[in-house]
Amino acid sequence: MTTATTAGRLPVDLRDPALLLAALPYLIGFRPARSVVLLGHRAPEGDRAGLILRAGIPRREDRARQAQALAPLLAAGCHTGVTVAIVGGRRRSGSPPPHAGLVKHLAKALGEYGLPILHAMWTTGITTNARWACYEEDELCGGRLPDPRATVVAAAATERGQVVFDSRAEMAALLDPRCPETIARRAELLARLPEPGGFDAASEIRAAFGRLRRGEGPPSDEEAVLLANALTIPEIRDECLGMAVPPESSAAREAERLWLTLVRELPAPERAQPAALLGYTAYLRGDGTFAGMALENALEADPGHVLADLLLRVLSRGMPPEQLLGLAEHADPGERPASG
Repeated sequence: MTTATTAGRLPVDLRDPALLLAALPYLIGFRPARSVVLLGHRAPEGDRAGLILRAGIPRREDRARQAQALAPLLAAGCHTGVTVAIVGGRRRSGSPPPHAGLVKHLAKALGEYGLPILHAMWTTGITTNARWACYEEDELCGGRLPDPRATVVAAAATERGQVVFDSRAEMAALLDPRCPETIARRAELLARLPEPGGFDAASEIRAAFGRLRRGEGPPSDEEAVLLANALTIPEIRDECLGMAVPPESSAAREAERLWLTLVRELPAPERAQPAALLGYTAYLRGDGTFAGMALENALEADPGHVLADLLLRVLSRGMPPEQLLGLAEHADPGERPASG
């Protein structure tokens, strides 16, 4: 499975291989293992990280196919070149780093789009003192990784309150239903109920924020159904987008907590709405990996969800989060069902 993200507001140094490798968990949100990571160098200078892609190491017979699948994603963005990082495998004495064949396939596929590999490197794993080396024949290019927690990127991520997971699966588990039986029961309730009417949707959203702040736990069936119906109203949904700004503010983080709660508490297709809001909020604060997971969750619940599809396409092209602020800023702050 491919994970796409951007560096967001993290200070990434593309010139130091060891520091870049050590920073990978903070760039993609989890510690990669047996992975290939492609970091696009954003135009025009090429010294800023653009789109970041992570995929599993393929079988030998699948190398060319995977390279051909990844290359167009980097080509769709404004990149001047690509840095390739391979994580996993053992290096035999006197031999080049493992998975050199995959790097060659990537070079060929990317070259067809005019994207050179500016640097290709390998490490056994993202841990302190792990061995790393470059694929070019340079004995001086290699050594031991520093403590990933001691990098500038780690410090910036920690200051922002970013959590790094041990694996992609651990991060994805945040979106799992809290109680499948409850979800099934609410699906039946939503299927039986007539079209919603006669309730104040904005008040329901405000009440949900109040319960969240008071730590009252998951919504009741009645509350969950009312919230699901509230988010089907276009004006309410659009105003909820506005809660994502300013990114990383306490209000935006509170909104993100509510959307995550509803993703875990609502059935398909209703959970698509909070999942799309969750994806957008996470994207704006620079967590493209979790944003992509939320948007994929939304499309799984409702394959025709327009906003989720649009945002996932934008994410796959490496668009900087700040360029999406317009979606939130169009909402009138005076009309939003405010969280505070």
